[in-house]
Amino acid sequence: MNQIEVISKLQDIFDNVFLEPVELTPLLSAKDVPEWDSLTHISLMVAVEKAFSVRFRVGEVETTRNVGDFADLILKRLQEP
Repeated sequence: MNQIEVISKLQDIFDNVFLEPVELTPLLSAKDVPEWDSLTHISLMVAVEKAFSVRFRVGEVETTRNVGDFADLILKRLQEP
């Protein structure tokens, strides 16, 4: 799996979590999406962890600046034993 494939799978998750359509790009960040507030963020993280069968460490997601960084973090988690 690569970043593009992860973002494609994330698109399906975003489509289910957000009411308004969000077109994912590697440079998209939460500040670019008016609906992306703290409650939506929690729902999104739970959905992502479930869909990818990964767990994020406390504070780890907050270090990502955009969808591309987040996809890279997911790839990193997927490669762990």
